[in-house]
Amino acid sequence: MDNSSFVHFFVLSGITETKNHRFAIFFLTLLCYCVILLVNISLIVTIILDKNLHEPMYVLLCTFCMNGLYGTAGFYPKFLWDLLSPVHVISYAGCLVQALVMYSFVCSDLSILAVMAYDRYLAICQPLEYHAIMSKQKLFYLVCLSWITPFCIMAVNIFLASRLKLCSQYIRRLYCVNWIIVKLACSPAETTVNSIVAYITIIIYVFHGFFIIWSYMYLIKTCVNSLEKRAKFMQTCVPHLTSLITFLVSVLFDGMNMRFSSKDLPQTLQNFVAIEYLLIPPIMNPIIYGFKLTKIRKRIVGFIHFKIN
Repeated sequence: MDNSSFVHFFVLSGITETKNHRFAIFFLTLLCYCVILLVNISLIVTIILDKNLHEPMYVLLCTFCMNGLYGTAGFYPKFLWDLLSPVHVISYAGCLVQALVMYSFVCSDLSILAVMAYDRYLAICQPLEYHAIMSKQKLFYLVCLSWITPFCIMAVNIFLASRLKLCSQYIRRLYCVNWIIVKLACSPAETTVNSIVAYITIIIYVFHGFFIIWSYMYLIKTCVNSLEKRAKFMQTCVPHLTSLITFLVSVLFDGMNMRFSSKDLPQTLQNFVAIEYLLIPPIMNPIIYGFKLTKIRKRIVGFIHFKIN
């Protein structure tokens, strides 16, 4: 029998804790989403319009911000709607799509950070060969891979979840998550393949994390004895490291909360941890890059002065 005959929609019960303050949370959430849109779109437009910023590092940064808009678009509009709605439900198909967006967003972020680390490694350790190695064609391939590969991997995970027969429609979250959907399966034996594919996916992106850490450790070792390389590292790599740490901490907390959460833990705290990676990195990343990278900072400040005058 088809899975949809069991569950036609899901109830997002995590949002019930917000009902007493829903209007205040709505306006605060709307403000946060507007800030996310403003800072990310501003950085994207700045990079696109300024030909001096059409370099690999800035193209990757533009890709990073676009991915942030993609991920937050999968959460904020639906969450804002739920805050004003008396019922907090999502269709079966809508839930799977949202889970796909959330997971592919996270994995794409890690892939883009890995490409950024590779780019900085080439720029600092092999400056003479940098432009030959990081050509426009290779950059295009890397950007496409950082988007398409995570999407395809997560699509496989979501497809496997869609084949399960579910015996519950209640999700104690603010949004749909693949692992939670799998846990609603009637028979745990049916989820064996899901678990195997999920762990393979985790291993793939753990290796991404190790590659990023190794790259920056090697860069730090290389830059210690060179004042010029040290200055370049501080200028271009510190924002990457800050983004990486913010992202990993946010995702790690959410992962621990999802896998090991206790019913004794307040739902409000669980909700905050669940949306942390959808709130802090999308706001902080464009601001960090905008202030730290000289070319972008000068371009934005110049634009502001032009508008004022």
